[in-house]
Amino acid sequence: MKNVSYLLPFLLALTCYHAFAQNKASQQERRTVAQVLHRSIAGTEREFTGAAEAMPEDKFEFAPTNGEFKDVRTFAEQIKHVAAVNYVYGAAILGEKVPDDETGPVSVKTKGQILKYLKESFEYLYKAVDTIDDKNLIEPVKSPFGVGTVTRLGIATSASNHVWDHYGQMVEYLRMNNIVPPASR
Repeated sequence: MKNVSYLLPFLLALTCYHAFAQNKASQQERRTVAQVLHRSIAGTEREFTGAAEAMPEDKFEFAPTNGEFKDVRTFAEQIKHVAAVNYVYGAAILGEKVPDDETGPVSVKTKGQILKYLKESFEYLYKAVDTIDDKNLIEPVKSPFGVGTVTRLGIATSASNHVWDHYGQMVEYLRMNNIVPPASR
């Protein structure tokens, strides 16, 4: 009986801990649509930006030439393309005209300028994704690429997928230059 009296406080503590953990887990499960989409974009941003930062500036104009690589984008052009399309996706979600300023893809040239343009494009995309809620999630909006309509959810998931597509290409460019991508280190 003595052993049981020691066991009872332990079981009570374990039960309380389990209840607390379940309550905390259920609170974490209740994310908004915007939070889920924001987190998805954040994951792509982290990996893509890490790869962009890993390439030395003197290799930013690298593009593979051996094999079937005629007319492919340079490493810098990959980054600028993703940033420009982030703005297109963000503007479509917000129902705005694509922001037009002096930091566009043509005017950015140095690694620092390109990374700044990329960072700002993700900030704009977050601003857009953070406006998505249960009410406007599947509401039709004008397609940013062509005719017809799409949903905000479709645009947000396309934005994430688009970044991953170019991330894969950048990983190849890094490895062709004997650089191990940060995510593989």
